[in-house]
Amino acid sequence: MKFPPSLLDDIRGRLQCSQVVGRKVALKKAGREWKGLSPFKSEKTPSFYVNDQKGFYHCFASGEHGDIFKFVMKTEGLTFPEAVERLAEEAGVPMPKFEARDQEREDTRARLYQLMEASAAFFEAALKTPAASNARRYVIETRGLSSEIISQFRLGYAPSSRNALKEHLAKLGYSAEEMIASGMLIGGDDIPVAYDRFRNRIMFPITDLKNRIIAFGGRALDADAPAKYLNSPETPLFHKGHILFHAAAARPVAHDRGRVIAVEGYMDVVALTSAGFSESVAPLGTALTEDQAKLLWRMADEPILCFDGDTAGKKAAFRAIDTVLPHLVPGKSIRIAFLPDGLDPDDLIRQEGRSAMEAVLQATKSLADVLFEREWAQGEWTTPERRAKLEHQIFELVGRIADESVRGHYAQDMKSRLSNAFGAPVQIPASRSPSVGNDIRASRTTQQGRGSPFQRHGANAPRLPMQWPPKAANKNGKWTPPGLLDAPLPASDALRQSQLGTLSPGAEILPLEALICRTLINHPWMLEEEWEGISRLEFSSAAVARLRDALLDLHARNIPLDTSEFKSQLNRLGFGKTLVQIERAMTHKSDRFAEPGAERVEVAAGWAHAVHMHSQNALRQALSRAEEAWFTDPSQEALDRIDEIKRLQARPLDLD
Repeated sequence: MKFPPSLLDDIRGRLQCSQVVGRKVALKKAGREWKGLSPFKSEKTPSFYVNDQKGFYHCFASGEHGDIFKFVMKTEGLTFPEAVERLAEEAGVPMPKFEARDQEREDTRARLYQLMEASAAFFEAALKTPAASNARRYVIETRGLSSEIISQFRLGYAPSSRNALKEHLAKLGYSAEEMIASGMLIGGDDIPVAYDRFRNRIMFPITDLKNRIIAFGGRALDADAPAKYLNSPETPLFHKGHILFHAAAARPVAHDRGRVIAVEGYMDVVALTSAGFSESVAPLGTALTEDQAKLLWRMADEPILCFDGDTAGKKAAFRAIDTVLPHLVPGKSIRIAFLPDGLDPDDLIRQEGRSAMEAVLQATKSLADVLFEREWAQGEWTTPERRAKLEHQIFELVGRIADESVRGHYAQDMKSRLSNAFGAPVQIPASRSPSVGNDIRASRTTQQGRGSPFQRHGANAPRLPMQWPPKAANKNGKWTPPGLLDAPLPASDALRQSQLGTLSPGAEILPLEALICRTLINHPWMLEEEWEGISRLEFSSAAVARLRDALLDLHARNIPLDTSEFKSQLNRLGFGKTLVQIERAMTHKSDRFAEPGAERVEVAAGWAHAVHMHSQNALRQALSRAEEAWFTDPSQEALDRIDEIKRLQARPLDLD
């Protein structure tokens, strides 16, 4: 089966090589690369390297080399089509239905790439003609760009004509339909004669991550032009919310320097690059999108977003915060730099030199800093009611962070900031953070015209006030609720009625989590068959989570699937104490499926019940948080969340 190159490029663009390889190999950061033990050959010293910037892995021990598709094929025994399908699903890329016209579609895309390249060459040549004297004066005298920078960015000029480019492309054999599809002509049913989209403008080619020209941005030279900057429309090649200007050229520099700078416009990027900041990129005339933020994170862990210091710049920074906040994960954030009011990067560099720009980049603020400053600046917090409003606003924002660990740390950080600002302790609402807090006792008043979620779901619903943190805490008083599985199902009645979801006296590991680990240790073949599900399980005990990761790592390194060998390896890795704690936590002794010698059918059924019970615990915790959220803000969204969780709780167990 032949896959269109655009599909493979899309998958590669959404999945980092280390992300895919990291499921099988325990990777550690090594400079700009990742390293680990070879999955292809037994070794004690790491000789396996992954380079995200180049998108490949290389094993010096075995000589294996390839991209994410080859890695999945080699380590999971899949065919190429199967590997593409697996990774497409993970990346969220829909698989196309392959028909005879698919090759024709790819041929059309190839023609459009050629057309865009021909257009860029036409604009470059036009910049050197007598008719482009104003354009040259602007880029050379007004902007002070060197011939090297003009050539590097392939800047050009679109003549002040309705058909100059059209006639040029027609001579090269391109049809009017192709020119319209590429966005270079404006045409349609209501336009009798298609005409050039860009006229009397400085032209900036826009490339994809393979440095192929896919669109253009044009800066008007006419003072009365309707739009100062004009971009290509959406086309089969160009989706402006998915790409960043100068990304292809900036990516290797950002990789080497560990820094990427996102500014607001084309000329900002050109000016910064001219001054030596070649790791600069820009959105394409719109606010930063989620896809662009993810692209920035592929270049650096903490991209610098650089904004003008005026009101418009601050508003743009605030929009960017709201965009990236839900997508924060451990180690990935943004830093924000504000330029002196009234200056753009070009102005600052020309007036004060490169060092002034570097000083701005060194004086960045964290996302948390700017978030708190934004909320604080919105009012006067001089009364208890106003301070309560500020707390609600801030913890509402924190609650948008999807990653539980990051959300917990943000809640603690904001709690500290508020406490310092108010001169009095602030409690974290239970519905906003999984972190440790004091017992929360709050009156619950049913809102006028709205039924309580407890009334909606019957008399058996949990009652508040609730204790925070829950009793299922570890020895440090900290508790992290397990995350919801993709499709959590209720467990059997026997498991549901057991005490596996609570800590036994003096134990540090939940019996249910101990049961899950014991099953994996005594039946290592489960690691092969349930790899993905096991890797997604979240545990309240950090020790159990580390043990699970160690088991997966041992399996990935082709350690023989033998219980005694696994235990020996785990002891050598320092998990002896954890194994003892697991044995002590096993207060429920009737689960024969977890013991050595159990039949595979019995193990599979018991495992399904245990994992579903684990998911039920997660659902109960999620329900408590959702109900707390409803009491804080009785919105329809909060009520819908309660309904969704209860729907998941009611799903029948299916062991087929």
